[in-house]
Amino acid sequence: MSLGSAVHQKPGQPGRNAGGRGEARPEAMRDEARPARHETEGSGRDDLLAQALARENMVLAWKRVKANRGSAGVDGLSIAETAAYLKTHWPRLREALLDGSYRPQAVRRVQIPKPGGGVRELGIPTVTDRLIQQALLQVLQPKIDPTFSEHSYGFRPYRRAHDAVLTVIAMAATPDDEREFGVEGGGKRSRNFLAARPRKLT
Repeated sequence: MSLGSAVHQKPGQPGRNAGGRGEARPEAMRDEARPARHETEGSGRDDLLAQALARENMVLAWKRVKANRGSAGVDGLSIAETAAYLKTHWPRLREALLDGSYRPQAVRRVQIPKPGGGVRELGIPTVTDRLIQQALLQVLQPKIDPTFSEHSYGFRPYRRAHDAVLTVIAMAATPDDEREFGVEGGGKRSRNFLAARPRKLT
């Protein structure tokens, strides 16, 4: 795989809606997850891994990792340095992935100061591991995401926590409707957002 010739390509924006996909459809009121689609049945580990490691998928994954930029991991290799490294070492890494002997490196721990005080812990994988993660994501996400509940918003494409809050407010304001809502995480901002909106909970 020639990583040196990869060009920049902007990744998708998970925090933005695309064609209204950021909110649950009004008619979808069931909260249970849908079963996996038939076309994903029978896709074994080896088949999925082969798809992830296919040249076309790896090139796309590299473009997205490169466009996202980011710091080096514990190996100290930048994106440019990783590209040069993979030109000679990728065949060995690919074989290790296929035979199950590959082990990702530890993440580099950094602390990001918070505006209100304190720090936020952040783990930075190596560029190589970010590339492998992205390649796997591109294969697995289209197969798994459609099986999630329509009302699940965490870490999904074109969905964000803000959309979940808006959906809860709209549902709570529905007359003669009885529902129970559970808010997990969200932080101070989400709690204040909910408290500032009138709602009817019975």
